[in-house]
Amino acid sequence: MSVIILLLGASLTVGLTFLAAFIWSVKSGQFEDDYSPARRILFDDAPATEEKQHNAITKQ
Repeated sequence: MSVIILLLGASLTVGLTFLAAFIWSVKSGQFEDDYSPARRILFDDAPATEEKQHNAITKQ
């Protein structure tokens, strides 16, 4: 029975630690950038050259 109480206390401590870390990260602005991740995917690849497009067409 004492093991259950010990594990319950440990799990509450870990849970409260993660909750405090999450609240701290939200308040410090870790999740404020909601514009660039949606746009970043559009600019990851280099523009295709005409030669690459021709090679892709001939391989099919």
